[in-house]
Amino acid sequence: MNTTTYLILRLSIGMSCFGHGLVRVPKLPVFSNWMTTQFQKSFLPQALVLPFSYALPIVELVLGVMLLLGLFTKFAAIAASIVMIILIFGTTTIEDWSALPSQLIHVAFLAMLVQFLSSNTWCVDNLLQK
Repeated sequence: MNTTTYLILRLSIGMSCFGHGLVRVPKLPVFSNWMTTQFQKSFLPQALVLPFSYALPIVELVLGVMLLLGLFTKFAAIAASIVMIILIFGTTTIEDWSALPSQLIHVAFLAMLVQFLSSNTWCVDNLLQK
């Protein structure tokens, strides 16, 4: 993959993760309440949903920053993929089929970042290797 193309993909998915976290962290209790309300109709126990709803925006923000900087890119892309897979599972439990395409697109972007990691030249990772 061309290094500029890789940079565009990494910055795009990084900004999406960062933006999701950035807007949610300041209103964490409101976001948590919204998420736990959504999942009342699922079989997932509130004891799992509640802590996840508080952790998710922080994780999105941190992973987004890491992807934007290209810092520990492989770890960040794999971790973000795991988060997305968890979100996909949750989305299916509440039958929110309209959210799935966006989540699958995120996973596709993240998988490309892992697959073409050797094209990740515009990144902090390279500065750390010197």
